[in-house]
Amino acid sequence: MLVYTKDTNFTSFGVGIMKTIADIAQLAGVAKSTVSRYLNGGSISVATKRKIERIIHETGYTPNNFAQSLKAKKPNIIGTIVPRLDSFASSQVLMGIDEQLRGLNYQMLIANTSQDLVREIESIYSLYNQKVAGIILLATQISEAHLKAFEETNLPVILVGQQHDQLYSLIHDDDSAGYDLGKYVLKNGHQKIAYLGVTEKDIAVGVRRKEGFKRAISEDDNCEVNYYETSFKMENAVEVTSSIIESFDPSIIVCATDNIALGALKAAHLKEIDVPSSLSIAGFGGYDVTGIIHPGLTTVKFHYEKVGRMAATSLVTLLNGGEIPRSQLSDYQIIERESVDNKLKR
Repeated sequence: MLVYTKDTNFTSFGVGIMKTIADIAQLAGVAKSTVSRYLNGGSISVATKRKIERIIHETGYTPNNFAQSLKAKKPNIIGTIVPRLDSFASSQVLMGIDEQLRGLNYQMLIANTSQDLVREIESIYSLYNQKVAGIILLATQISEAHLKAFEETNLPVILVGQQHDQLYSLIHDDDSAGYDLGKYVLKNGHQKIAYLGVTEKDIAVGVRRKEGFKRAISEDDNCEVNYYETSFKMENAVEVTSSIIESFDPSIIVCATDNIALGALKAAHLKEIDVPSSLSIAGFGGYDVTGIIHPGLTTVKFHYEKVGRMAATSLVTLLNGGEIPRSQLSDYQIIERESVDNKLKR
């Protein structure tokens, strides 16, 4: 249905019909270049500025920030590359990035790689061609191809989740978190321990988290511990956990991520093993679901949204000529719930 307004000479289909600069220019009686100068903060007369502002207000026109950024000398689009969109950690980091960038008058453009490193490298070049101001990369690993792409595109880059001495990095304190969870396991009297990790190609989760845990366990000579590997997928964790239970029968399985821990809980349920009286399970991440399920999962909580905000602020600081540390650490806390049994109280 057409809606005619009485105080203007245009017709709108509801709110915000005027979609282009040409529409605004026609109604204001000025050239498109004049409207463009106004939108980009250029110099125009006060009278013309007020006329354009009135038309924009009456039409509900919203500028295309992406198009403006491509034309502007100083773009305000930040490219963000993520390995997967169906990850709690990734989604929380993205929320933090987006909220912080909005407050700093920047926009986010997301590239999802579905954990494909070739697509990850392609995304760096693609974002460069789309004239982004800089890139935030939620990394799983950094290869020579990454370094070459960063060198050739010459864009400011912040790594989130991984560390490299040639790049600015914002990382979780995986080593300390692994160590503290290891000490927690020992404090609860567990001596037959399984650690279910991931590939060591992932330095943060696959190496540092495990090394911190190993360091803690090595301080107790009475422990028997075996280390296993799975993928990040829950269904794979179910299969590997079943095999661990049958071959090793540990009193606790410590999992490198909460997703893996959820798979371990599923495997225990399928085998009709009670958690935590017969098998304790712990993870890393602090996903929301871990506090809703029964038994609640004991986990190391990382503050993903805060990390996203820190990454956004750091990149914008670089873009404006400021200085930031080469590497930054985010904090964590152990959330104690029902999935870990205290053997010393028996």
